Amino acid sequence: MKVCIYGAGAIGGWMGVKLARAGCELSAVTRGETLRVLQREGLRLEQDGETLGAPVKASAHPADFGAQDLVVVAVKATAMAEVAKAIAPLLGPHTVVLTAMNGVPWWFFEGFGGRYAGTRLKAVDADGGIARAVPARHIIGCVVHASCSLDGPGRVRRHFGNKLIIGEPSGEKTARVRELAALLEKAGFEAVVSDQIQKDAWYKLWGNMTMNPISAITGATTDRVLDDELVRRFIHSVMMEAKEIGARIGIPIDQTPEDRHVVTRKLGAFKTSMLQDVEAGKAVELDTLVTVVKELGELTQVPTPFTDALLGLARLHARVRGLY
Repeated sequence: MKVCIYGAGAIGGWMGVKLARAGCELSAVTRGETLRVLQREGLRLEQDGETLGAPVKASAHPADFGAQDLVVVAVKATAMAEVAKAIAPLLGPHTVVLTAMNGVPWWFFEGFGGRYAGTRLKAVDADGGIARAVPARHIIGCVVHASCSLDGPGRVRRHFGNKLIIGEPSGEKTARVRELAALLEKAGFEAVVSDQIQKDAWYKLWGNMTMNPISAITGATTDRVLDDELVRRFIHSVMMEAKEIGARIGIPIDQTPEDRHVVTRKLGAFKTSMLQDVEAGKAVELDTLVTVVKELGELTQVPTPFTDALLGLARLHARVRGLY
């Protein structure tokens, strides 16, 4: 099976090593020092006290690989518009594109959403270019529940978690999604086929949309964010706005914000991905985590004053640092 990882960062590298070791013919689209390391030495993964390696064909040009059976898109959302411009050579008639990304995806309302089905979210895909480049028929969504980081280019470390929730945007249990789940299980992942992948993405967002930007602004780990009573109260207000939006688009959440905090606290003194990006001087994924919630509030006529305040502060913080 020909598998291409588009974006060989922490999550893409983790998935790539395991898929290669399961027998897939692995390639990776990347650039810079990561490209040079992969061409010389392949990918390396540190997990559970052992080092796993995998050979990989690496190039900055998708045309070097041709059509694939599976393309794993594991880039930051900020890079997706550029990926869309270059991905065409990887897509054959039956290529599956697995989107292992944070936040609300551009295909969110494909085959889902009731009265909102088919709506294009401008915060995610401003001109529709991503949807045109990666048609919905190729998409299988993926929600990642794992923590990985980079020790260096092409050098991945998995800290905890091993779950991939996958699903067709329509919610159908197709043959291809079952086959992909079997491949992921063979590669050593805990693979779950979702009844509605948008619900899994929204539930993960429900925690990430506050923790990520607040940690990025303050520099605090998640435990310290939740230990501050005033900040926790503000988070509660943002989450309740998102909960109401979810109910109106067909994703009711039967938990309280405090229930979700219990899950977060299990991570301990954890640095969010957005805080890691700020510390590394990388662009932050505000639009798919927060801007899109503001847009969904407008779409569903849910007032979002607390979400707006969070977005304004996080956006200004990032702009001052040249990260947005």
